[in-house]
Amino acid sequence: MRRRLILRPGAIGDTVVSLPALETLCAEYTEIWAPSQNLPLLRHLGQCRSLVATGIDSLVIPETTLRHMAEFDDIVSWYGAGREDFRRQVAALPFRFFPALPGSECDTHAVDYYLRQLGAPDGAVPRLPVQRRSDGYAVIHPFSGGARKNWPLARFRAVAQRLPAPVLWCAGPEEALDGAVRFTDLGALMQWLAGARAFLGNDSGIAHLAAACGVPVVAVFGPTDPQVWAPRGDVVRIAQWDWPPERVAAEVLSCC
Repeated sequence: MRRRLILRPGAIGDTVVSLPALETLCAEYTEIWAPSQNLPLLRHLGQCRSLVATGIDSLVIPETTLRHMAEFDDIVSWYGAGREDFRRQVAALPFRFFPALPGSECDTHAVDYYLRQLGAPDGAVPRLPVQRRSDGYAVIHPFSGGARKNWPLARFRAVAQRLPAPVLWCAGPEEALDGAVRFTDLGALMQWLAGARAFLGNDSGIAHLAAACGVPVVAVFGPTDPQVWAPRGDVVRIAQWDWPPERVAAEVLSCC
């Protein structure tokens, strides 16, 4: 039985856009090491472990971890490519290292960027194993991993006023927004998003998550490049920062 270990660090969106590449890598036995918060996105692909819990981010990798890695026929890693100390300690193991993120010069969609690293065809759509349904509400998540990517909250509120469907606001544990629905577990968030009629947000991991759950998505892009980082899903529309709220609202209505 062929055994493959995959090391996949990164944020929520980075994980979602690499799902098709990870699916391509699945072997008879697959184990994935990733950040703890991302494990619910990966459990359908194989056995999952917290990347930090393995100790590979320590200056000296634990012997138990090295012995476990030696049990695999192949190790595909988006972790440690730039860590000389790490590469030295695993030099005897069957590692294949890949860059964890597209560079600033990349003009390829991130999904295809990761697929091409493996020699796989372009064009796949990230999918998460949730049952799509429509409970009638629209979801707005007005945050992202960086403040510079956030469309003003007042504009999101103006869009919400123009939508006929009930609007539920979504925020992370550390994001300040009164009355927002909050989840600390991405598995629970996936199940909740799967019932949304539509999703509106910034260039964020949660927008990628919604699209991978099959939800129609409108994502507002400003400083980042949608050719590389737009969510990829069945129905995805890209809005621009300088659009007025009524135009963004029209995009949301047109896709749901």
